[in-house]
Amino acid sequence: MPPKKAVEAPTNNVVAFGRVKSNLKMGCVGLPNVGKSSLFNLMTEQNAAAENYPFCTIEPNEARCIVPDPRYDFLCKIWNPPSKYPAYLQVTDIAGLIKGASEGAGLGNAFLSHIQAVDGMYHIVRAFDNDEVLHVDDSVDPVRDLDTIQSELCKKDLDILAKAKIAEEAIVRKAGGKFKMLPLFDETTAKIKELLEQDKPVRDGEWTTPEIELINEKLRLITTKPVIYLINLTMKDYIRQKCKYLPKIAEWVKAHGGQGSDIIPFSVEFEEKLWSLKDDKPALDAFMADIKVQSRLGKITTEGFTKLGLQYYFTAGEKEIRCWPIKQGTLAPQAAGVIHGDFERGFIKAEVVAYQDFHDLCNGEKSMGPIKAAGKYRQEGKTYVVKDGDIVHFQFNVAPPKKK
Repeated sequence: MPPKKAVEAPTNNVVAFGRVKSNLKMGCVGLPNVGKSSLFNLMTEQNAAAENYPFCTIEPNEARCIVPDPRYDFLCKIWNPPSKYPAYLQVTDIAGLIKGASEGAGLGNAFLSHIQAVDGMYHIVRAFDNDEVLHVDDSVDPVRDLDTIQSELCKKDLDILAKAKIAEEAIVRKAGGKFKMLPLFDETTAKIKELLEQDKPVRDGEWTTPEIELINEKLRLITTKPVIYLINLTMKDYIRQKCKYLPKIAEWVKAHGGQGSDIIPFSVEFEEKLWSLKDDKPALDAFMADIKVQSRLGKITTEGFTKLGLQYYFTAGEKEIRCWPIKQGTLAPQAAGVIHGDFERGFIKAEVVAYQDFHDLCNGEKSMGPIKAAGKYRQEGKTYVVKDGDIVHFQFNVAPPKKK
């Protein structure tokens, strides 16, 4: 009897779930009036409606924001080219959800489908009492709000799962009994159903690579998407770095499969104050003089980009400094293909220097001479996994079409 095939160990699926693309989106999700649209405006410098009443946002607003990076700034300073192109994060502001949304309450299933269309979630949670800012449940309780959103997302996924099973069964019937439902499909959907009925997101389960591939191909589940919890505090609480709600929120996140790094406290009130002073440096300096905290917008953007499993490499030269977003784990030919399909088809090699090596050895000059002299300028082939921050020059050759 042949030996049994070893069962593949579960993988870290936070990055494995989802689309394999570089133009992924983060969606701002939460109850009405928690600061979603205000945060969206601050991040993207847009002017989306952000009024003090539920369901102010109807259709989702989409924009992009620059991913701040001192490495990019350094390269721009060194070369100072006419064209400079940073990395961008795509962000979508989605209408607030309430209890019963999966059954049509509030603005209902349409907005759950908007969440289905993004690749990761900023879950914005209100953690302050203010009678002047309406709360859809008339009282502030962040843990209850977290439960509400997670429950609605799980219920929506149960609905998606049921429809997917009906569609798969229809395919089997149409085939006239020529084949049966794949065991992997039955087993995987049963595991998913068990999790969702306990209000547990699919991303918290243990999954093998074949199961993840099936989920990505057959299902578009909301609860596979990675989440960052953004806790909106008052300016006072943010500056003093204390809030009575934070410990309970941290306990909830940990109990529901998250980590401390998934939580980012911030303050819309504080960020709006900084924004109002951006053109008055003396006033801004005076305001910040005795304050130990800084803006969190850059961290929120960077963490969202990373949470989607994205990174970028640089191309640098006299004409342009540019960040090229790719999925983590991308091989050199596919990374080249982000620039142009011909780069991937005719890939020969990648000439690579790690950003830190360039920074430490360039002596403030554009030349790669010192880097080459130190042996830090490498030639890599088709199996090279491009690293975050690599400075890359691709060599390729695509033969012209033959003349008839």
